[in-house]
Amino acid sequence: MSRRRLALVFGGRSPEHDVSLVSARAIHDQLDRDHFELLLVGVDRQGRPRLGGRELLAGGLDRGEGIRVRWPASPTDRALREEATGRLVSAPLDVVFPIIHGAGGEDGALQGMLQLCDIPCVGAGVLGSALAMDKDRTRRMLAAEGIPVVEDIVLHARARRENPDAAGWRARVHSLGYPVFVKPARTGSSVGITKVTAAEQLDEALEIAERFDEKIVIERAVPAAREIEISVLGLDRPEVSVPGEIVPAAEFYDYRAKYEDPESKLLIPAPIDEALVGRIGEWAKRAFVALDLAGMARVDFLLSRESGETVLNEVNTLPGFTPISMYPKLWQASGLTYPRLLDRLVELAFEAARPS
Repeated sequence: MSRRRLALVFGGRSPEHDVSLVSARAIHDQLDRDHFELLLVGVDRQGRPRLGGRELLAGGLDRGEGIRVRWPASPTDRALREEATGRLVSAPLDVVFPIIHGAGGEDGALQGMLQLCDIPCVGAGVLGSALAMDKDRTRRMLAAEGIPVVEDIVLHARARRENPDAAGWRARVHSLGYPVFVKPARTGSSVGITKVTAAEQLDEALEIAERFDEKIVIERAVPAAREIEISVLGLDRPEVSVPGEIVPAAEFYDYRAKYEDPESKLLIPAPIDEALVGRIGEWAKRAFVALDLAGMARVDFLLSRESGETVLNEVNTLPGFTPISMYPKLWQASGLTYPRLLDRLVELAFEAARPS
C-alpha cells in the first residue's frame, strides 16, 4: 500500500503555541512512517505557515526558518506553494493532522479551509469545532440534551465597558455564590482563568480573561471538586476510554499545573465506582454526538467530594498529545498504543470525508 501524504500542522497564534509544538514533536516521533509520508507545516506566531523539517519543532519557527507557503487553494490544487513565487513545494496533500490548540486551529477556521479544498482533516469539522470551542454554546446545547453541566453566566467585554452595571450582572454572579471561576469562553489549556473568592476580585479577574477573549464565562465552583477526564474516539457511534483523574499541584488545574509543574499527578484509571464510570462514559458519548464531533475529543467532568454531584465542564476537540497528556494516556490504558491511536485517527478522517 502506498504511503499517504500527511501534513502535520502546529504552532499558531494562540497562547497555546508552545504546547502545540510539544504535541507535534510527540506525534512526529510516534507516527508510523511505513504508513505516512510526513510533511511538517509550522504556523508562526503571526499566523504565517512555513514548510520545513524537524528544526521547526525546535525553535525554528521563532527564528524564521522554513519556506513560507500558501495554503492549498482548491480541490484541484491541494499542494503547498511557496508564498513569494507560487512554485510547488509539495505534492498534493492526502490528509491534514492539525494540532494547533486554541484559536486558528481548534475553532473551525482551519477545518473550513480544508473542507473547501476537499482535504480530509483529523478531528472535528467546522461546526463541531466551533461549537466545542465556545464553553457557553457547548453548555447550552448539552443542557438541552439533559446532560448536567457547570452553572454559569456569560458576559461580553464590550457591553461591560459601555455599561458596567448592565443587566445587573454583579447580582447574578452573587447569586451563583463564591467562589467562582472567571474564564475566557473560547480558549483552552486553562489560559486566562482566575478563581475568585470575593466580589472585590471580580474586576481584576475579568481584565485577565478579556486579554484572551471578548466573551467571558463566570462559573459556579463545584465544592471540593475532583477533575475526571475521559477520551472519546470515533464518528457517530463513538467509543470511550477508561476515565482518569487529575490531581493538580496547584489549587486548580491551571496552565502551569497542567504543563509545567511536575507535582501534578494523573491517576489512570480514576478511582471512582463502576456506576459513575458508566454514567460519565454515556454522557461523554452523547456530548460527542450532540456537538457533531468526529475523530477525537477529551471530555472533562467535575465531581464534588462533598455531595457526589457530577457535571460536565468542557469538551476539547484537539486535546494535547504531549508525553504527559491525558488523551493518549487514557487510550494507552485502554489497550490502544500511541502509534495505533494516530493510525486510527487518520482512518477516521478519511471515513468522515467520504460521501454518505
